Amino acid sequence: MRYRQASPIQRLLRWSAATAPMSWLYVRVLHHLDQLAYRLTRGRHTFSSWVSGLPVVMLTTTGAKTGQQRTSPVIAVPDGDNLVVIASNWGQRQHPAWYHNLRAHPEATVTVRSVPRRVQAHEATGEERDRLWQRDLEVYPGRTAYERRAAHRRIPVVVLAPVSDKPS
Repeated sequence: MRYRQASPIQRLLRWSAATAPMSWLYVRVLHHLDQLAYRLTRGRHTFSSWVSGLPVVMLTTTGAKTGQQRTSPVIAVPDGDNLVVIASNWGQRQHPAWYHNLRAHPEATVTVRSVPRRVQAHEATGEERDRLWQRDLEVYPGRTAYERRAAHRRIPVVVLAPVSDKPS
């Protein structure tokens, strides 16, 4: 849902998430609420998607150091058959753990409305990154505040391309 299509309450919540104090709070709390809502709704919704209208999916990666499966709620903007995720980490100083996991193990699983699908990740660069960054800002303009707070690092834009389960 594009920002302009969101309800006034959804726009307020998206705006608040872009502020430093609320980002600080959300980075520590929302993933717990998202995972609880995800379990209670049997994979149909996360708390964040329900209240904000943002396209939140569950991304399961393989831990870069541990090799264990890790699942995180992330905003995923569709781009054709692909999904685009932004490693903004709420404008924190460091990249999110899921980004490091995808760099070490680019094959992952994305679950959308309780339907899992295998994906292959690659980091967008150049014109592709610029185009996808703008596409993401149409959905969540608050990301520009994250970019200002994380000015010491370039926020990665990651493309999740579906992997066919059919033998080639």
